[in-house]
Formats: sequence, C-alpha cells, structure tokens
Amino acid sequence: MIHQYKSNGYNIVLDVNSGSVHVVDDIVYSMIPLVEPLVNEGIKDADTIKTAVLHLADIPYPPEEIEEAVEEVLELEKQGQLFAPDIYENYVFDFKNRKTVVKALCLHIAHDCNLACRYCFAQEGEYHGRRALMSFEVGKKALDFLVANSGNRINLEVDFFGGEPLMNWQVVKDLVEYGRSLEGPCNKKFRFTLTTNGVLLNDDILEFANREMANIVLSIDGRKEIHDRMRPFRGGQGSYDLIVPKFRKVAESRGQERYYVRGTFTHNNLDFSQDVLHLADLGFEQISVEPVVAQPEDDYAITEADLPKLKEEYDRLAAEMIRRRREGRAFHFFHFMIDLEGGPCVAKRLSGCGSGTEYLAVTPWGDLYPCHQFVGNEKFLMGNVDQGIVREDIRDDFKHCNVYAKDKCRKCFARFYCSGGCAANSYNFHGKINDVYEVGCELERKRVECAIMLKVAEMEDQEGD
Repeated sequence: MIHQYKSNGYNIVLDVNSGSVHVVDDIVYSMIPLVEPLVNEGIKDADTIKTAVLHLADIPYPPEEIEEAVEEVLELEKQGQLFAPDIYENYVFDFKNRKTVVKALCLHIAHDCNLACRYCFAQEGEYHGRRALMSFEVGKKALDFLVANSGNRINLEVDFFGGEPLMNWQVVKDLVEYGRSLEGPCNKKFRFTLTTNGVLLNDDILEFANREMANIVLSIDGRKEIHDRMRPFRGGQGSYDLIVPKFRKVAESRGQERYYVRGTFTHNNLDFSQDVLHLADLGFEQISVEPVVAQPEDDYAITEADLPKLKEEYDRLAAEMIRRRREGRAFHFFHFMIDLEGGPCVAKRLSGCGSGTEYLAVTPWGDLYPCHQFVGNEKFLMGNVDQGIVREDIRDDFKHCNVYAKDKCRKCFARFYCSGGCAANSYNFHGKINDVYEVGCELERKRVECAIMLKVAEMEDQEGD
C-alpha cells in the first residue's frame, strides 16, 4: 500500500507496510501510481513495465525521463522500500493468543473535581456515579494487583487520575511510598505520572512530584478566553490566571522535560493552532492540544463540516513549527511526534494503548474497567482489586481488538501509527469497540501527514548544515 501527498512543497511517498518515506521529484511521483498496479499483478520484468507505462496516454514527460523514473521506482521496490507486502497480519493469530499481563493502571484517586469543565467526559469527576476519594487501602490493593498480574515485566506504570488527584494528595503520596517499597522485593520499577488541573498545586506538591513523578500532565486549553470558557470553576470564574504561573514553574523546574501542557480544542476554537502557539509563547516546550470527542448534539462538538478548517490549521501549525525551529525556538507538539526508523513494537502497532488487557482503570472503590473512558458503564465492569479479573470475556474482546479486526483500518495508510484508534470512541459512536470514530480518523490521517513532513524538513535542514 502506497500513500502519496504533497505538503509544504514536498512530494512525499509513504510505503505503508515497510514504513519507508521518500521525497521524490514530480516525474517519479507521477510514475509510482502507474507502476504499482503492474507490480501488484506480479509483473517483475522492468522492460515490460516500462513498455506498459510508455503506452499510457497523457504523460507529459519525454520517454527517456519516464524510463529513468520507472527504473528508480523499481529499484526502491527491489530494496523493499516500495510496494512492500504486509507482514504484520501474520502476527495476529499469535497476538490474540499471547498471555496477557497488566503493565499499567489508571488510578482514579478522586472522583471529584474543583472545576466544571464543559466537555468533561467524567461529569465533573463523578463518572456517572458518586463523588468519592480512593482510600489508601484500595490503592494498596490496586498496586498489589498490578504486581501480581504483571508477569515477568519489570517496568510498571501508574497514572494518578481523576477528577482532580490533588484533592486526595496524601493518599497519592502514601501510594507512591508503598509502590517504592515493592520495587526491591518484587523486582519491579514503578513509573508514576500525575494529571492535574493545577488549582491546588503548590511548592510542596511540586517538590514531591519532581522527585517521584516521571511525567506530569497539566491541563490548559490555550488562550485565556478559550480556557476560561471551557474550564471554569463551578461558580463560573475562569481558572487561567491561577494556573498559568504554576504551570510555568513546573515546566522550568523540570528543565522543560517530563511534562506536557495538555489542552482540548472544540468547535468554539477551530483556530486551535493559535492556542498551541499561545502556549509555546508562554514558554512551554512540551505541548499537546487535541480535538474534543463529543456527541453531535453538544454545541462544542467537532463535526465533519469542521474538518477542512482543522486540516488547514494543522498545516499552518506545522509550517510555523518549522519556522520556529529554524529560529532556535523549537517546541514539541505531541500529535506531530513520529518515529520513522524503529517505531513501536508489532503489538503496539496492531493494538495501540492496550486498554482492557495491559492497561486498566481502577475506581475509588476498586472496580476494574478497560480504561478511564469506560468507567461507570457497567457493561464493561471487569472485576475488582479483591477478586481480580472476573469478566475474562471482556478482556478477550479487547485482546482481539486490532487494526485487522476493523475493516476501515485495513484500507487506511495511518493504521500502523494510530493502531486502530480509541476503542471507547468507537463504542460511544457505534456501540462496539471494533469500529472507528470517523472524524477522529480524518484528523489522525492529517496529523500523520504533517508529522512525516516535519521529519522530512528536519532531515533536509540537517543535510544542509
């Protein structure tokens, strides 16, 4: 499978199955779609392919240039960098039958929040249920469950999530201490992360987080007017002015690493690139701003009609990132980060985040769900920290959720980068986890194109130095 596109003056060709990326001139760009069906038919003889291409009408190039371009295309094919076969589907059977180990937990340390974000999927922290704080006893059992179900895996991940985790800070600290006590005896290493809106953040919390948290996610949507509209206090007051100085302190105290400012854009700010650049202008170098996922009846929902504008915004953002990098003002945008050399392992390419299998969410009272976005939906209650997984059928459903289980993914050039998208989004829009969220797919394809173009521009600049 080949994906070709033009971006920022580059003719870019992605060979989907090999992951090879090529920047080519106009004639080679034109030859690739003519040669591909011939190769797919099994024709290997170069002269036969050249003759077939030369007999096609309306090719505005001299015959000798066409032959030279065809030879270049066939050489890339010979090297396995064009028209490569799909080797990943052969892994699916083994992948489905592999032994499942749990490597990560999302601890809902607080089903409560001090903000009233308009787009919050957790209903201000309640998750379709009641307000509650996780006790140390429940959290301790969750860490014990993780250790017991992690097999031979040494590195384990725990995200303190909410609601707002800082509303239950003492338990966070106690659980970190308990986790550290397990590392030596159990031959495990915990990587703790914290997601916070920053309202309760102070110097003592920051000092502890900088010592113990591998990553901190700081929730902010961008410009003051955008942020305050969507992330107010329950009384309607904005939270921007309170959190920005704190977040800047976090970023600087961590050397501009091991954190993200993470925002959400909606129908109300389709010019979201301005929010990304606003955050960069505030001095943040690790930025993630992503589209809201909402039902069409919500006034802030992103619809198909918004897609052309949003794609233009991604292009605009990518071009500006190149300019700033060349000026020595580079920053990272999470959704434009891509690895064109090694990339993730096969399992990751096929199944993504591992929700319901390797990754689980734990409620304040110890119930286990496939991920934080399924919490509160009793159809997906998998078990609890006392009994473990009691609904292995749910786990098996998620185990079988991969890019080859989704017909729409089989035809998509971005499938090995998004790994089939979000199971929760699929369920919320189609009632099943093995479908896709089409609006999200369109935006993901655009992000992949921009990410590859940014890599191409960076490599070109490095070659020119």
